[in-house]
Amino acid sequence: MRSTDILGRQGFGNCEVLCAVLCPSGYRTGVEQAPATDCSEGRIMYWQHRKSAGGVGWSTSLVQRVQFLLRLTTRGVLSPEASASTRLIGALVYDLLEQDEGVVGTHLKLQWRTYGYKYFYEQHHICNHFIILHLCLLRESAKKNILIILSLSFLERRVNRSKLDKKFYLLSGRFGIVIPLDLIGTFSNRWTFGFAFGAIANKVVSLFSEEYLPIGVPTWARALGLFIGAIEVGLSFYPIFACLTTENKLVGSVTGFLYTLTWFIITTIDIVSCPDGDVPGSYEKVIFNWPSLLCFIFLLIRFVYLFIKSIRIIIGAEDVIAEGKCFLPQHQAEHVKRLFKKPVQVKRSWFARKIYDWDPCFKFPSRMIGTTVLSLLCLYIFVTIEFRAFMTGLQLMTRFAESMEQPESMFYGLNDTITYVKEFISAFEGAWFFSTFLASAITVSYIFHILICYRKHMKRLWVGEKSFLPIKFQVPSPSDSVAAIARYSGWQVAYILWGYLIMHTVQILLGMAFVYAFVYPIKHGQALQLFQGLGISVLTIGIVIALMILQVVFAQVFFLQKKISSEDKKKPLALNNRKAFHNFNYFFFFYNVILGLSACLWRLLCSVILGSWLIARIDRSILQRGYESADTGYMTWIGMIYVDHYHTNPVLVSFCNILLTLRAEKRVREYSSYYGIADSTGSSISIQARTRWLLYYTLLKNPRLILHRKMKGSGDGEMRNAINDTRNFQASVLEAVVRNNLELPVDANCVEIREGQSSES
Repeated sequence: MRSTDILGRQGFGNCEVLCAVLCPSGYRTGVEQAPATDCSEGRIMYWQHRKSAGGVGWSTSLVQRVQFLLRLTTRGVLSPEASASTRLIGALVYDLLEQDEGVVGTHLKLQWRTYGYKYFYEQHHICNHFIILHLCLLRESAKKNILIILSLSFLERRVNRSKLDKKFYLLSGRFGIVIPLDLIGTFSNRWTFGFAFGAIANKVVSLFSEEYLPIGVPTWARALGLFIGAIEVGLSFYPIFACLTTENKLVGSVTGFLYTLTWFIITTIDIVSCPDGDVPGSYEKVIFNWPSLLCFIFLLIRFVYLFIKSIRIIIGAEDVIAEGKCFLPQHQAEHVKRLFKKPVQVKRSWFARKIYDWDPCFKFPSRMIGTTVLSLLCLYIFVTIEFRAFMTGLQLMTRFAESMEQPESMFYGLNDTITYVKEFISAFEGAWFFSTFLASAITVSYIFHILICYRKHMKRLWVGEKSFLPIKFQVPSPSDSVAAIARYSGWQVAYILWGYLIMHTVQILLGMAFVYAFVYPIKHGQALQLFQGLGISVLTIGIVIALMILQVVFAQVFFLQKKISSEDKKKPLALNNRKAFHNFNYFFFFYNVILGLSACLWRLLCSVILGSWLIARIDRSILQRGYESADTGYMTWIGMIYVDHYHTNPVLVSFCNILLTLRAEKRVREYSSYYGIADSTGSSISIQARTRWLLYYTLLKNPRLILHRKMKGSGDGEMRNAINDTRNFQASVLEAVVRNNLELPVDANCVEIREGQSSES
């Protein structure tokens, strides 16, 4: 048995060997000497070397310890393909060796390189140091960011005061809750938050690889460990989002600029000092991190702009404009005004009809913009990681094919096998590259198509149309909907990445099947046999399709009754020639049994292909009707759009804005009357007269509302029926009058839509 296998069986891996050798005083196994049997070669050498070196102290054992590591390497105990933890320790070994300027130290460094540990030499040990530095900064910043959050919280004032505010009245309601981002109703600074999400794209991808999983977490607690790692990442970048949303723009811009600049400098130093990562000449870190650098640069410019704007407001050179504090956004007010106008038919371009029609009265919330930017950047990083893994695998397969031609290979002389392996590598390479571009393009189109579907679904919900949703989800659970909007952004990114990977895999398999079915037969001179078999298959499928069409034609011509009216487009669903139909049905029954087998397989194939292609589409279910509840992604989508519908419906928001404005104006008039400052321009019309006039105008424009008016008094049944009949007659007459009168469209300028924040204190 190999010594590495024994090490693995006894739980003594590469990292433990190196830790034991480098730090023997801190490594305890409870074994004073190695047993004679059933013990790994590495442990025997370790304990023998430890005993001969003078015990735990090892005061003069720096070079001896490294020599021991080299002996483990030569005997195969330590694998040259070391893990990440081993590479980190190896970097420390190199630093310790640099302290020794003697001949022995130089010789050991040369030996270390000779045995394949390229990660421990020169530039690569610097890369490992920056890996440690990056993780340490991430975790330390997560702790110190609490101070920044508390500072921003001190600047926030709570609107609703509690009993504690009476005890701590000097705080004046400070230490309010800081929010990083309003994921529901924010329509301002959308692209700023989008670039803020883009700055953390590489960290989000690292969460998939469990890079931020705390060390020493047991297997059963990995989910909790991943949650803690995600919290650390969130805390590390919380100040950037909090500084963008804080009301104190001066402090927020300065703090956000300094914090963003710190991460920009760290990322830049990491890229400049180690551009290649683990693969020399690949510029791995440059390719991975340049989108984050661009996002950091945009955020720095944005914070500078906010700082300059704050200074101008302080000195009085610019008016205060509360961005994002408007209760009724401008585009929603324009949407409500447009509802009062008759729709105008405008000739649209081909792009507007087929791809996307821009609507100035609709804006995507910040959540959708940020999710889109994050999905695009994560997809880019994921594709580059996949490309690097593919190139590494392709090199290994190419070397294997070349080694098969060597005389010492067991495959030497098997020309057919060697040719088959080379053809497989060539086909796999071509299918991979072609499917990569195709899958990437389709996934990118999905990301933007989800935005189109979001707008379409929201507009349908605004007009009360819910037919596009499953019946049992047309009245969703409020708690599930709130939880869904919290899950949506993260799930959308995960669905995009997994959807790309699954679709790419299926496309590679289809590409390989196409190459072996068509390309290689033609290349090997078997085109005639190929086209003969293809012709027979096409003819068979054509006959099957023709027989299916024939059944439809027979039903149309012989077994349906004639049209009732000449204006009807289709014949009625009424059988004719029933006896002939029964004979037709009897004889085709036996054939349809055979046809149903192929139709079932075709259904399965279509389901697999469409399911793999649409798995990234979280806006639609890939399951059959009635089983949508098992599709948690689609459930998340439904809950999300319902939360947005209930909180951002333009008509509802406009109505609430009018109520709040009227209430605030009423309070202002009351306060003015109380202090003897009556409004001389106030209206002298009584409230009751104004209400009756508005009621009359509403019923005149909407006669059907007369039927839904509340009756005064209970009365008997006959009286209620008489009133209902009278109202029905009145509504019918008024509705006929409205239809007959060709009125001009209502002028939107006459419709009072108040915008801005309510003045209610």
